[in-house]
Amino acid sequence: MSDKITIRKGSIEEAVSLSQQVPEFFQPYSEKIYEERLRGKPHLILIAEIEGVAVGFKVGYQKDDQEIFYSWMGGVLATHRRKGIATLLANEQETWAYLQGYKKVQFKTRNYLTKMIHFGLNRGFMIKELFKRDKIENYRILMEKDLKP
Repeated sequence: MSDKITIRKGSIEEAVSLSQQVPEFFQPYSEKIYEERLRGKPHLILIAEIEGVAVGFKVGYQKDDQEIFYSWMGGVLATHRRKGIATLLANEQETWAYLQGYKKVQFKTRNYLTKMIHFGLNRGFMIKELFKRDKIENYRILMEKDLKP
């Protein structure tokens, strides 16, 4: 029997708590950084739960370009991966963004996070821009997708 996954709106505190448990986040952002990033901008914080226990999150906000929703942070606890949670969170975020009138969704990832690059490509994202850093594995990749009904 598979776990029943529910997606709901959440808080900065919940997102930060979950981010601190995601192994890929070397130095997760503090609540203060989240508050500064989201202040005064339309935003969405989603929490994925299994049997009332938070196991994943996704946070996004409106870019300066009012037609673009930026998927900023997200992750799934290592013990709950390969259950479709990241896909459910992304689907919910993209549906919400589309219904709010956004035309595109974007996110940035790093070259060494190959699973995230594959996840984006498999969801119809295209690589829009590359930001070079000191080492090739630290290059940032901006990915973008048109939102459609």
